[in-house]
Amino acid sequence: TSDQLLKIIFEYTAKIASETQLNRVLVLMANMGREMILSDRCAVWLIDETRSELYTTVAHGVSEIRVPYGTGIVGTAVDTGESIIIKDAYNDPRHNADNDRKTGYHTKSIITVPFRNNDGEIIGAYQAVNKLTEIGYFTERDLELLTLAASYAGKSLESVMLHQEIVDTQREIIRAMGEIGEIRSKETGNHVKRVAEYSYVLALGLGLDASEAEVLRTVSPMHDIGKVAIPDAVLNKPGKLTDEEYEIIKSHTRIGHQLLKGSKRKLLSAAAIVAEQHHEKWNGQGYPNGLSGDDIHIYGRITAVADVFDALSAERVYKAAWPLEKIEALFREERGRHFDPDVVDVFFRELPKLLEIRSRLTDLD
Repeated sequence: TSDQLLKIIFEYTAKIASETQLNRVLVLMANMGREMILSDRCAVWLIDETRSELYTTVAHGVSEIRVPYGTGIVGTAVDTGESIIIKDAYNDPRHNADNDRKTGYHTKSIITVPFRNNDGEIIGAYQAVNKLTEIGYFTERDLELLTLAASYAGKSLESVMLHQEIVDTQREIIRAMGEIGEIRSKETGNHVKRVAEYSYVLALGLGLDASEAEVLRTVSPMHDIGKVAIPDAVLNKPGKLTDEEYEIIKSHTRIGHQLLKGSKRKLLSAAAIVAEQHHEKWNGQGYPNGLSGDDIHIYGRITAVADVFDALSAERVYKAAWPLEKIEALFREERGRHFDPDVVDVFFRELPKLLEIRSRLTDLD
């Protein structure tokens, strides 16, 4: 009935509009198409320009399928921009029966509808297989409904793909900038990787949700980015620093914050917080702002523990690596002084995981 249809459309369009993850949007689109026209399966096909292929990661009952551009029914639909209804697949030369042979599935009827982005360019296609009602094949009415779903979903899909591209770009820039920082301070390549992984484990252990923990893991490599502005002679001095030199080193927190703070992007603003606050102390004796307790952002409190754990674990020009008992003693002593007590408790609880990361990402690579 039209009431049921409206219900399906409203339910799915609301869910799709609030979703930012590409894969989840594709799943919602496939389910929406299947329910609207009562088919057994529905797939969402996208164009992979670099490989000149069409692919679907979301298809009911099968994993990823790829076909060369312009081949098969879906290729024809995307190529011509025309929808295609087929009552009996095995009597149609365009049907590729290979996938049926591989999966043991029997395709009878097919409907394929290309969808377009906001500029009217074709960016993929809906394909539904095997009508579930008595009639056994798809009708013009199904075509109208799937076209409606496609015109809505294509536009939503484009915005999600653009969002994904922006996030991926930020990640790449952050990783590259983090590596520049390491090269300058002669830190080992794995220092920032380990600190990122430790921070992720600690964040999850503290009960932050997975997406927050993932943000911290992504931006963590930027914690020392401010060191790019510290002169070599100070940064890599083997002996003890003078008070003046120590002040210069400390300025890396403010510089890192200055470099990153202007952005409204979630990842870069999180990176700015970590760069500025990873040397603050729970008791207010840290730098650059002498923040204390909960005034220090949770990202800063977590990174402080991860960074110190890694610094003590590693051999440096100016010091030997500390044995584990000595590191544990320091964290017990500094619990509630340098470090947030809750983060220290999680550190001890998750220590086996942290040690596993430490040995996996050792500097002897």
